[in-house]
Amino acid sequence: MITNNVPAGVVHDLPDDICRELTNHTTAMSIWCDITPLARNEWICWVEDAKKEITRSKRVARLVSDLQNGKRRPCCWPGCPHR
Repeated sequence: MITNNVPAGVVHDLPDDICRELTNHTTAMSIWCDITPLARNEWICWVEDAKKEITRSKRVARLVSDLQNGKRRPCCWPGCPHR
């Protein structure tokens, strides 16, 4: 699925907070569009797995930072159980 021309994952829709942050950071957006749908799925699931809103906010910020630093998947994440 694509939200506002921002591609999502395989089984996860793109949440508004992730979409908003990606559209505000061109380097992260460029890498996001270049990674595979499975990799995007992993990032989305990792963010959505947060139990507290503060943790989720930190994960969204880290997603952008990690993408800008060349990471293509979340570190230390066992993987999305939903695929």
